[in-house]
Formats: sequence, structure tokens, C-alpha cells
Amino acid sequence: MNFELSEEQQMIQQAAREFAQSAIVPIAAHHDETGEFPLETIRQMGELGLMGIEVPEAYGGAGLDTVGYALAMMEIAAADAAHSTIMSVNNSLFCNGILKFGSEEQKQRYVRAVASGEAIGAYALTEPQSGSDAANMRTRAVLSDDGSHYVINGKKSWITSGPVADYVVLFAITDPEAGSKGISAFIIETNKPGFIRGKTEPKMGIRASATCEIEFENYHCPVENRLGEEGIGFKMAMSVLDAGRIGIASQAVGIAQAAYEAARAYVRERQAFGQPIGSFQMIQQKIADMKTRLDAARLLTLRAAWKKMQCEREGGRFTAEASMAKLYASETAMFVAHQAVQIHGGMGYSRELPVERYFRDAKITEIYEGTSEIQRMVISRSETGLR
Repeated sequence: MNFELSEEQQMIQQAAREFAQSAIVPIAAHHDETGEFPLETIRQMGELGLMGIEVPEAYGGAGLDTVGYALAMMEIAAADAAHSTIMSVNNSLFCNGILKFGSEEQKQRYVRAVASGEAIGAYALTEPQSGSDAANMRTRAVLSDDGSHYVINGKKSWITSGPVADYVVLFAITDPEAGSKGISAFIIETNKPGFIRGKTEPKMGIRASATCEIEFENYHCPVENRLGEEGIGFKMAMSVLDAGRIGIASQAVGIAQAAYEAARAYVRERQAFGQPIGSFQMIQQKIADMKTRLDAARLLTLRAAWKKMQCEREGGRFTAEASMAKLYASETAMFVAHQAVQIHGGMGYSRELPVERYFRDAKITEIYEGTSEIQRMVISRSETGLR
């Protein structure tokens, strides 16, 4: 078992850390307060290769591996979770899905633009009545009589980057009688008639990663923009979410790392009863538990990233590993952020320090791309074979 990082992995980790600390940390509080989408820094992240880390250089990406992606995600998330959310959607959900299932023309046209940071991608699966029950969608895509395009009608909700996205990977029903096997995927260009953006959601955390509802009213999608064959959309969505969960696990580790480092520094500086509060056993226990859970979450996440790489070479699934990483890392982020606020006392509740932002940002990692309850179901089914 080798825990050493390759030279390339160390390079992307260092590059992400330097950029995050110099360019993102100074503006994170402002963007959290205003909810303003950080387009300028996202463009810069694209120039550095961070918006398409696993995308081959032939399609405008950095051509690195999943471990490198996870390491970079951790560094960006430690600076600001909202930036890492945008990065995760572009990398894991948009680019990854098209690379895996798209045509050469689709890869050249859409992946290149998003991986380079020139365009923003989004992923539209969730609907108002179908969150965890993703197969219960109502958005319809009907093939035209001449077979040249699909007419799409329906509504999607909680679409990350929806207010600013140039392109969207959309899942819609093409055969209502086939259940989950009647779902297909499409690449949507948002500047076409029939695409409507709803209001931006007023979220508790990751506020700078714009989220909205989107609606389709007789949107005409060319047949060549169908992603993969008809009827494989649900299988495609679940496969893409496996990769996406590694991204969210990495994000959770980054948030937890930032919260832990803030707490560790504070217990050394804050004095009570004539000594640093880190000298008290109750605080020492918190620091020990935070550090142990953080390291365990990091290792589970890197194992899942390594497993994905292995499966891409040799075949197989990494679903359980991704779910375990996402489950444990997200709950660790909440635990560590909560303890960091508690250690800071009243100051932890103040917006003058970033720990309250870490606490708000951590919560979403237990919800999106599969709630903790769904992750436990996935892991249990993998272990028992029972459904």
C-alpha cells in the first residue's frame, strides 16, 4: 500500500492551494454575503486547468487523474465551498458525463468550452417532486415527426450554476411506459428559445454558487444533442453521480480542514483562567476527535478516487466506495464545523470569523448528490445484495 502522491498530484495540489489562498480567501466572505457569482475567479480556475482536471488535453483539460482532482477540490473548498461547488459540477457532472457517453463532436464542442473556463456547465436531474426518487421525473422529450429534434417540456429544480450556465446536461422522459428505462439525456444550450431560468434560490450556505429552477417550454433540442442512446439516461445519471460523490466528499474534507485549522489556531491563542484553552482536557478531546475524523474522511475519499481510476482501467464499479466517502466526509464536515463553532464560543457565532460560514456550508454536503440516508441505503445494498 503506497500513500505517496505522484509528482503531478503534488503539483496540482500545490497550484490549487496557492490560487485558493491568494485569490479566493480574500473574496470569499464578500461573495458569501452578497451571493454574487464569482465569475472572474472561475475563469481563472479554468485557465489553471481546475475546471477540467480529468479532461484530456485534447479536449481542453489538464489531463490529470481522479486523485489529483480530489486533492485540488479539497484545497479550493478549504478556501470557499461555493467555488468548489461550481468546480465540482463542471468536473464531475458535466464534463465527466459527456466524456463517458458523448460523441466526439459533443466532446469537442461542449467539454472544451467548460473545461477551459470559457463556459459554465450545469446538471439537471432533480425536479420539484423527484429528489432522491430520481426516476419519478415528469420532464418530457418528444421526438418530432421528422426525427430532427426533440420538443422538451418540464421543470427542474435546485440546479447548481443554473442562473449562469451556458450548457446543461438534462435528463428527461422519452418513453413514459418504460419507467427508469425510458429516461434519456440531452445537452441543452441555454441561449435557445424555450429555456427559462427561475429565481435564484436564497440558500443557507454555498451562497455564491448560484442555484435556481429551470423550465422548458417547447424547447427544441436537435437530435444530435442527445447524449448517448435513448433509454440509458437513468443509468448514465447514476454513473455520473458516483463520480460526483467523490467530488462532494473532497469538498467536505476541504471544509472540515478549514474549520479544524481555525479551531487549532484558536485554542493556542485564546486564554482562559491564565492558560490557553487548548490546555483543558475538554478542548483536547474535541481537537483529537476532529483530527481523527478528518484524516479518516480524507483517506476514504482518496481511496474512492483511486478505486475510480482502477475501475476505469480494469472495469468494475466504485459505487460503494464513493458512497462511503461521501457519507463519512459530509458528516465529518458537519461534526468538525460544529465543534469549531463551539470552541470559538460567541465569536464562532459571529460573521466576523469564517467558522460560521464553514458551519453553514458544511450542511449541504449531507444533502446534495444523494442524502446521507440514500448513501446508507446504497452501501447496505452493496453489502447485502438486498433491495
